[in-house]
Amino acid sequence: MSPEEPPAAEQLALIRATTRKAKAKPRTWRGAQLAEGLPVARVLVDKGLLHLDQFFDYAVPAAMDADAQPGVRVRVRFGARVVKGRREGGTLHDGFIVERRADSDYAGPLAPLAQVLSAEVVLTPPLLSLCRHVADRYAGALADVVQLAVPPRMARAEKDPSPDPLPAPAAPEPGSWSRYATGPAYLQALARGDTPRAVWLALPGPHWPAELARAIGATLASGRGALAVLPDGRSAARADAALTELLGEGRHVMLTADAGPEERYRRWLAVSRGAVRAVVGTRAAMFAPVADLGLVALWDDGDSSHAEPHAPQPHARDVLLLRAAEERTAFLLGGLTGTVEGAQLVDSGWALPLAAARDQVRAAAPLVRTVGDADQARDAAARAARLPSLAWQVTRDALAHGPVLVQVPRRGYVPRLACDSCRNPARCAACAGPLELRERGGTPSCGWCGRPAADWHCQECGGFRLRAQVVGARRTAEELGRAFPRVPVRTSGRDTVLPSVGAAPALVIATPGAEPVAEGPGYAAALLLDGWALLNRPDLRAGEEALRRWAAASALVRSAGEGGTVLVLAEPTLRPVQALVRWDPAGHAVRELAERAELRFPPVSRMASVSGPAAAVAELLALVRLPPDTDQLGPVPTPAGGERLLLRVPPGSGAALAAALKSGQVARATRGGGDPVAVRLDPTDIG
Repeated sequence: MSPEEPPAAEQLALIRATTRKAKAKPRTWRGAQLAEGLPVARVLVDKGLLHLDQFFDYAVPAAMDADAQPGVRVRVRFGARVVKGRREGGTLHDGFIVERRADSDYAGPLAPLAQVLSAEVVLTPPLLSLCRHVADRYAGALADVVQLAVPPRMARAEKDPSPDPLPAPAAPEPGSWSRYATGPAYLQALARGDTPRAVWLALPGPHWPAELARAIGATLASGRGALAVLPDGRSAARADAALTELLGEGRHVMLTADAGPEERYRRWLAVSRGAVRAVVGTRAAMFAPVADLGLVALWDDGDSSHAEPHAPQPHARDVLLLRAAEERTAFLLGGLTGTVEGAQLVDSGWALPLAAARDQVRAAAPLVRTVGDADQARDAAARAARLPSLAWQVTRDALAHGPVLVQVPRRGYVPRLACDSCRNPARCAACAGPLELRERGGTPSCGWCGRPAADWHCQECGGFRLRAQVVGARRTAEELGRAFPRVPVRTSGRDTVLPSVGAAPALVIATPGAEPVAEGPGYAAALLLDGWALLNRPDLRAGEEALRRWAAASALVRSAGEGGTVLVLAEPTLRPVQALVRWDPAGHAVRELAERAELRFPPVSRMASVSGPAAAVAELLALVRLPPDTDQLGPVPTPAGGERLLLRVPPGSGAALAAALKSGQVARATRGGGDPVAVRLDPTDIG
């Protein structure tokens, strides 16, 4: 032991004292002198309960006067009782000061703030206003939205200073934006400080990250900030690399979960403090407090990752549309395909289309060929194996020039089984779940309850033989590996997602959304297998989603002029298949929007989903005063044993519907609740 080191007993006492201090509750401030001038703090308490969705007033002790500013984190006692003219007791909760006041609307005694957790202002007035708008749109609690918008505090990150902001860069050259008729003009408008709004249909190929980076760079050149939200970490990393290559280090940050809580909070603070004025990130970045925001951009808005799973489940597209309107920013909705929501923005005149001419599309797109059911029925190879002759031929020829991408709609070995005789889906005798085969030579088992089904027989025809409905990625890799024994086979899926692969010949088996980028000119070919599995989903967006998945994989393939070929195994007469063959996703979105308008489905209308036990759903409806133009669809039974009801209103009544449902939930909670009822505005999946 060194002379400076305390003895072991003293060290232990020091550790215990430190532990007691860390666990100690904040002082009660009983009888403390209050702040002069503005002795009241209006606080948003982090309760997340709809019936407590309001601000609460607290007294500010004089010792906290300097730090207790609007926007800082505090701890307060909630539920305190009045004892001898003062507030005592209550449980400790975190919260945010939203306002300092000279007096309170509450006539009784106020409980004092328990603690100012940090003097860092994190909930700024613009961010608070945005959270309020999002909560109102989605019938949610403000505290829940703020929890999504403000990351958890990391004390060490707050102690670190943020870098000094860099001067505005020079406006970038148009680059590959010149391929779009109005592309250079859009960049010039951003650089001038204008607020153009566009729905951008990006050309296939590797250039979209650089094009997004140039739009951000043009906005920064005007002295304003920019925010781009992408669906996943891989696409965000591509945009991050393109922005770094264009502008260098220090002008932007990337906000993704991969950075870790502390580093992500450190980057978020750099944005909040105004040190960095550009953000590239995933869903949570939609709330990033960018100073003097000039552009909000969203890439691939059809990706389900843009829908927040936590209450009140806002969608990044709607949040950025709110920001564009409230903060008067430019708007850019980009993707390789279009959604009906994007088509509606163009149809309404709110945004202008930003697309390339047909000659540019033909120059950038690969050759797309189809194999339908009739072709496979006449093909002996397709009957004996899972690939038709044309697929083997395309694969063999393409492997002489580079890697080949094979998109499989499912992961695993044989995710779904059917009767070999009558083709009826094979189901578990115990729970009626679908049977799966997880490995070669294994025993079929239930995908829901996991029970083995070695003695299965078909309830319809009595057959005992099983066949694959959809073959998974591992089985596909095994079959192709046997067919091309000298070619390396790589798989990319949920368990292991490859960011990229080399330019050497290889077979790359990937599930939708997990396709790695091929280095160099791209893939020599792509096979899109089992197209019916995507098209036959019981979902209003099945066609749109299938086209989006196919286009994302096809865009990684070389252009037709460079020999790139895409083969899709799907019925060629179907609208999404035709849109892929012609590479006309905008036309597909327009036709989908027209059909939605006839049926009065979103986005032409606004819709809410109400689900839960039948009695609880009925109780909520009895308490709700719905807008007079509300249509009720259902209820229908849910897999969980409850009911789901859809409520539909014209677009102008969406706010009234949200307010009515929120009031009903508050009334139920005030009465004592009962079984929970899930309310979701603008659900992404309505069947």
